[in-house]
Amino acid sequence: MNKLSGAAAVKLNGSHLGGLHVFLVAARHLSFSQAADELCLTASAVSHRISRLEAELRLKLFHRLPRKVSLTEDGERLFSVMQRTMDELSEAIHERSDAEIAGQLTLYVRPSIAQCWLVPRIAEFTSRYPDIQLDIRVGNESIDHRTRKIDLVLCYSDGNHPGLSTVRLMGERIAPVCSPQYAEAHQLTGNPDQLTTCTALHDIAAWDNAAFDAEWRLWGQSTEHPLQLPKRFLTFDRSDLCTLAALNHAGVAIGREQLIKERVLQGDLILPFGGFVSTPNYGYYLVHPTHEQTPRRLQVLVEWLANCVDATTP
Repeated sequence: MNKLSGAAAVKLNGSHLGGLHVFLVAARHLSFSQAADELCLTASAVSHRISRLEAELRLKLFHRLPRKVSLTEDGERLFSVMQRTMDELSEAIHERSDAEIAGQLTLYVRPSIAQCWLVPRIAEFTSRYPDIQLDIRVGNESIDHRTRKIDLVLCYSDGNHPGLSTVRLMGERIAPVCSPQYAEAHQLTGNPDQLTTCTALHDIAAWDNAAFDAEWRLWGQSTEHPLQLPKRFLTFDRSDLCTLAALNHAGVAIGREQLIKERVLQGDLILPFGGFVSTPNYGYYLVHPTHEQTPRRLQVLVEWLANCVDATTP
């Protein structure tokens, strides 16, 4: 186990607890001013308490740079230890026995998968685990687990999440979709060359740092059809809004099978250029910080989500 380099002769006592709490908040935000807002202190008071803690521990915890701070190697180690300790304390408080799975969980979900897949199923989870207080947040931003207390993220991605625990929940297949009326008006069925006469509907937030036409290009790479996108397009930051626009004859969208298969079965949407194609690596992933011992309530949520996936899912 790595030891903090200068603290071998220092014994922690109660007088250090206040300073350690200030350190934990400042390390989480990597900002003395944001820590000050959370702690109801001034930024100078935060800086003073950190300096006093560093002197008492004989450690340099922060690099102080113009308008920002960063953790030193010792600071990173101390922060990691304190985060693990907080997780263990949370477990001791919330999980009183294996038979009683309780406590709060914050689940961050991309909006489209939340609306089209997760929320219609969530009543079963709350019925099975009534003592878990599930807080579902939706959005497209990239989550920094250091600065936001998010227990689990359900996202659409290529599965590359360095430094985090990642579980592939289900794969995804995609295809251009539109309403039957739109396909007929533009003579699209079986004729991908006609795509240039249409309006393309783009999900510009398909995954973190995605290009505005990323899903169209992913489809083009997975099919023999040459990709020539029209100059007319509409952009959205949610896949389900692209689908809604396609349903209302606004253009052609890239449809994700997990989100639109019912609409296709009902005939509200058609696949003018053939069936869905697989997207290597891309799919829905569960992502969370790595724990030495994963909280039981988090385990049951991950297991429940996995059990929701149909056996025929790609």
